[in-house]
Amino acid sequence: MKEGNRLLDEMNDRSREVFRRVVESYLETGEPVGSRTLTRSLSEKVSAATIRNVMQDLEYLGLLDSPHVSAGRVPTQVGLRMFVDGLLEVRDLDMSDREALDATTSNRSDDVGGLLDRVGAALSGVTHGASLVLTPKHEAPVKHIEFVSLGHDRALVVLVFADGHVENRLFTPPPGQTPSSMREAANFLNALIEGKTLSELRGEIGRQISARRQEIDALAAALIETGMAAWEKDADNSARLIVRGTANLLGQDSEVEELDRIRSLFDDLERKRDIAEFLQLAEAGDGVRIFIGSENKLFSLSGSSLVVSPYMNADRKIIGAVGVIGPTRLNYGRIVPIVDYTAQLVGRLIAERS
Repeated sequence: MKEGNRLLDEMNDRSREVFRRVVESYLETGEPVGSRTLTRSLSEKVSAATIRNVMQDLEYLGLLDSPHVSAGRVPTQVGLRMFVDGLLEVRDLDMSDREALDATTSNRSDDVGGLLDRVGAALSGVTHGASLVLTPKHEAPVKHIEFVSLGHDRALVVLVFADGHVENRLFTPPPGQTPSSMREAANFLNALIEGKTLSELRGEIGRQISARRQEIDALAAALIETGMAAWEKDADNSARLIVRGTANLLGQDSEVEELDRIRSLFDDLERKRDIAEFLQLAEAGDGVRIFIGSENKLFSLSGSSLVVSPYMNADRKIIGAVGVIGPTRLNYGRIVPIVDYTAQLVGRLIAERS
């Protein structure tokens, strides 16, 4: 990054403008940029031959590349990084984009998961890319617990959190359960809640059942242990990655090589791997971060770019992240303020529910 800034500082005005125009044109069209195209857009009148010489110098510096012998130039990953760090002009958030994102908050009765799902859909819609929303691990206090019989040896344990989030787990209850034992189990747990998080409650349950064995029916005790165990398998991975708008990527590139990269990206998104690392990418900086090509460790094989920002709860603690992923020729100047506003919006909504 420092090397890129040094190169930019050492460029003369003509080289800097040629470089900027090449990158801006490429980000807009996705096509290589030729010298004749630049003669019509540069602020000073120079010949196509002069521009070709400047572009050759920029190619020698590793900032531009020629995808084909007779084609124009495209920015390299190094060139894109230098442009983003030193020349990118971030726009103000368009009112239409803001209104589209704000509209997702109209239904305040939704739980947090439903809200974030709608935010993800809106984010992909306004950016025409794929959106990623990492839901928070639910360390909010538990507000209510309920057991629901589904018959045929199946039951649900439902948890309602203080921030409005609702989760449930399907499990096989111990034999002999009755509506009475389910009510007793729920009443026992609800009496223990007292503002505890799920992890705190889990630690308390075993101790309380042992200490109050005479006060609780054996069927209810067995139901509590079995039902709450349904959370153990993913207790440390309760964060969920919501992916929306992957179909938007298919219309952006038609070359076979690009389609192969998109398929690789689809595979990564389908597996939703390395969720924790996605949050770490956002946490490592202050505000919006941009990862270009191989800088993006999660999706480096697909040659994609990721624009990501963390969001915070009322205590200013980072609890999740939102982002947009797409080809390296993303419209960074427009997408950065959209991602930034979305992160602030999500943080504000979650804070209101806590």
